[in-house]
Amino acid sequence: MESSGSWDAIVWNQIEDPRSRRSTQGMEEYLLEDEEVHAQGHGVNLLNTDEAGIVSVTNFRLLFVSQATKSIVELGTIPLTTIEKLNDVSLQDVKLQSLPHKYDKNQPRELLQVIGKDMRVIVFAFRPRTKQKNEVFDALRRYTKPANLWELYAFSCDPSTVDKTSSPKSRLLKEYERLFSKQFPKSGSGFEVEKDSMHKNLWRLTTVNSSYSLCSTYPSQLIVPKSISDEDLWLASTFRAGRRLPIISWCDPGSGAVLARSSQPLVGLMMNFRNNADEKLVSALCPQIFDPKKPPRKLYIVDARPRANALANGAKGGGSESSSNYPKSEVLFLGIQNIHTMRDSLSRLRDYVDAHGSISSNGTSSAVSLVGDRRNRGSTWGGGSLNSMTQFSSMLGEWLNHIQNILVGASWIAAQIAQESASVLVHCSDGWDRTTQLIALACLLLDPYYRTFDGFQALVEKDWLAFGHPFAERMGIPTVTENGGSQYELLRQPSVGNLSSSPSRTSLGSSGSSSNTSAQSQTSNNSSPILLQWLDCIAQLLRLYPSAFEFSSKFLADFMDCVFSCRFGNFLCNSEREREQSGVTSSCNCMWTYLADLRASGGSYHEHFNPFYDAASYDAPLVPPAAALAPTLWPQFYLRWTCPPESQGGGLESHWHSMSKKYAASVKAKEIAESRSRDIKMRMESMLADLQRERRASSSALAMAQKARRENAAIKRAIQSIGCEVNFSINENQVDRTEEMSYSFRREADAGSQQDDNADLSVSISAIEDGLVSDTPSDQVCESLCPLRTREGCRWPHAACAQLGSQFVGLKANFDAFDRLSIEDCYFGPE
Repeated sequence: MESSGSWDAIVWNQIEDPRSRRSTQGMEEYLLEDEEVHAQGHGVNLLNTDEAGIVSVTNFRLLFVSQATKSIVELGTIPLTTIEKLNDVSLQDVKLQSLPHKYDKNQPRELLQVIGKDMRVIVFAFRPRTKQKNEVFDALRRYTKPANLWELYAFSCDPSTVDKTSSPKSRLLKEYERLFSKQFPKSGSGFEVEKDSMHKNLWRLTTVNSSYSLCSTYPSQLIVPKSISDEDLWLASTFRAGRRLPIISWCDPGSGAVLARSSQPLVGLMMNFRNNADEKLVSALCPQIFDPKKPPRKLYIVDARPRANALANGAKGGGSESSSNYPKSEVLFLGIQNIHTMRDSLSRLRDYVDAHGSISSNGTSSAVSLVGDRRNRGSTWGGGSLNSMTQFSSMLGEWLNHIQNILVGASWIAAQIAQESASVLVHCSDGWDRTTQLIALACLLLDPYYRTFDGFQALVEKDWLAFGHPFAERMGIPTVTENGGSQYELLRQPSVGNLSSSPSRTSLGSSGSSSNTSAQSQTSNNSSPILLQWLDCIAQLLRLYPSAFEFSSKFLADFMDCVFSCRFGNFLCNSEREREQSGVTSSCNCMWTYLADLRASGGSYHEHFNPFYDAASYDAPLVPPAAALAPTLWPQFYLRWTCPPESQGGGLESHWHSMSKKYAASVKAKEIAESRSRDIKMRMESMLADLQRERRASSSALAMAQKARRENAAIKRAIQSIGCEVNFSINENQVDRTEEMSYSFRREADAGSQQDDNADLSVSISAIEDGLVSDTPSDQVCESLCPLRTREGCRWPHAACAQLGSQFVGLKANFDAFDRLSIEDCYFGPE
């Protein structure tokens, strides 16, 4: 029986806690290590599939176990941190005519709707007039929004089992070394800068932010132009929102062109504020290497926001650069919307997909005759009304437009670096959402290493984790305060004009008097599917370049699920500094280890591997034309819950994995059959050897029996020749197993004899086993040596016999009788 779905690839060490043993409530076989049950409901219906079972709220997930199959139902099982919203719905929210036919409309049920960040909308129906729904609902409200970071399931593992051999900081240094080793040499402790000026010695590694005092959301070690001193960095940081000054993220090893990132400059409404250190730093990102064969290098400053939004931020102290202040530069706007627009767009798409999928939360089970919800009466997914298709096109088009804008922007950035050897500086408002999307996607297009499993990990750890994407805020989970406490919001290091188009980040206050509800509301306002959009863009590139990536679209979906689940410490908190303060690296398990073990468990046929990957053919930058960047819905993620058969999209990858599974199953069956055949063959050979040994033993026994028979016949004839009656008996107690033969006979005595005429003569004869006597046959000796042997037979005892003292037969006689026999009967005959 499956005990934990897809979460069992790693063995989790369980901390012995009597409290946890008491709180499992009979669910031990379904729980993970250190997972505890807090609330439970029996006889609950999952309306999406009309399946009855037991729903449990644990410290990690909402767990639904089928009553019929006694196994975990994947649709109804969702990690707590993946839950975005809980609704106490009524029958008016779920149309009665759309409920399953088994649902008793006359027996009202208490309904609970769970909306997930992974496009899942599920509805549970509880028995009426019981406390089960309230207990489950209260437990979900309590544990989906924990007040403390350390209440998350990721901290429940035994810290002694956490792999501490490699830290994110050391892995970031390793990636820096891979990128910039051609630009400057390294020493045993890391990078060092040569004092003489070299053609390619343009950059340096600085630890000016080792205590995170320069910028609290940047990594402790930064790559900057060699011509910029640490004092210049301090001065330049005051001119950028959140002190996020321009820092190099990637470098072309051939041309030396760089891809840099920052936040918006604080130019003000009139765009008249300037900073000499910032201008010097930005200009140093594009060093002019004089080559008569090449045109002068250009610097592009890419603002991810719409131009109007950038100007609006100028009224709050922010704004954008002016090309007149930055020599040989050009400023462009990409028009990508902010986090709130993205969140609302995804929410509308999720509602429509749920309402018109083949497995909908309103209990509909047919993809052909679906009934719409109260927002869209009478529409269908399969061939539905015009209004339905128009609404879907609008919702889908809105989301895909956002994906296309990100794709086009990142492709344009990659093209300028790859084709013009130009350097590019990218920023938005804060420099940790849209900026991260564009930088990471451009790196993926430029560097083939990032299209492998190891490279993907290095890219995520560098541009998403080290450079401070606020995962805690975007996912609505608690983080740590500057004094080490836990709050929903961390007051970032403020600077003049640290403004963005999104609401400013505020703290709950040191007293902690703010209500938990307000904290949830604030985090909900700042939540947004920024990482999901980036993965969606990669899935579009996978469709466009099916042989350029080592990983598959299924890997991207599982990666997103791991991030949502908060089961691992990698994506907790908002920055490297906060993760270091909370100790997540040393206290929580690593998601990269989990995914690597998951791939290893399936071998080369695991569905995370792209079967069409061809590294040799795609070892150069990918520069897709804008016309080719027409995205479609990512079915492996958006349709997997509502339309499972259609979620594979009918692509070659899904067909290959389906065929590879069948092939792997056939190979396994073949191996089992071959193993059984080998066992049967070995058994047959063993039986044949035993049979041959039995034959040899039988032949030997038969020969011995025939020999004994001949000897017994000879003895019998010899005894009978003297008129004896022979009786055989076996003495089993004797060690030498002798056979005793007794015989008796009566002889007529002479008339004048003094002996008794009626006296009986008794002679006892013992036959010794063949192994105790000589192998010389008596018949051969008798025939060759006995001169009295005739054709009629042996004349003994009427004549003297040469075999009287034979070692085959010992005569044990009554010597008195034997003496009488020899004296009276002239035993030895005349001379």
